[in-house]
Amino acid sequence: MKNVNNSINYIEFPLVAREQTMAFYQQAFGWTFQEWGPDYLSFSGAGVEGGFNREEGVAPGNPGVLVILFADDLEATQKAVEAAGGKVVREPYGFPGGRRFHFTDPNGNQLAVWTPA
Repeated sequence: MKNVNNSINYIEFPLVAREQTMAFYQQAFGWTFQEWGPDYLSFSGAGVEGGFNREEGVAPGNPGVLVILFADDLEATQKAVEAAGGKVVREPYGFPGGRRFHFTDPNGNQLAVWTPA
């Protein structure tokens, strides 16, 4: 991946449930992981590189930034999220230009998935 000046380069989430996190994102979205010891996982296949960090002072939850994933088929993605153990915290709803839903992962991080109208 080429680094571009002043662009989002990496996303990092808090890590609580290591094995469940890898299983969830692999099953729901097909992401792959590199393990960097017991407290860090990096991921690929999400359109942007990122990781999950279990560091002191890094806490799960909704930190005020919402990462939004794209899906061609919102309903199929919602089913995949639920089948993988994600919890839908806001059912699909419309907004100008599309529809989306919000879910929490095994760590309690909230993300959203959207599709165009």
